[in-house]
Amino acid sequence: MDAEVVRIYEESLERCSSNPRFLERFYEIFLACSPKIAEKFKNTDFARQREALNGSLHAMVLAVRDEGGLLEKHLAELAEKHSSRGFGVGSELYDYWLDSLLAAVKETDPQYDKRVHDAWERVMLIGIEYMLSRYA
Repeated sequence: MDAEVVRIYEESLERCSSNPRFLERFYEIFLACSPKIAEKFKNTDFARQREALNGSLHAMVLAVRDEGGLLEKHLAELAEKHSSRGFGVGSELYDYWLDSLLAAVKETDPQYDKRVHDAWERVMLIGIEYMLSRYA
């Protein structure tokens, strides 16, 4: 992946992560998208969930650079948990997930612009495509 895209994503992630409402806001937006999503998260420990998502968002920097095969190491287990054999997170839910994440970034990153939007989208699509490729 283009180093400039990764840099823009990483800098935006740091700005978003410095706001304690970032991940809370993401889950507020995401859960409001669909009753199906709210149902999947009904027994979720959101403190733990936000921590896991934060780790994943930061790990994506290394994964897209493919440092130490992290894409496979980090996402293989996550993909299995979200596959048809696990939580059953299908493609329609990833659309909501990405749209919700981008909305939270827009609200949280004071330097949000088209370049930031595009960087987040490109980085996240790598992870989403990986997850979907292992769904069945």
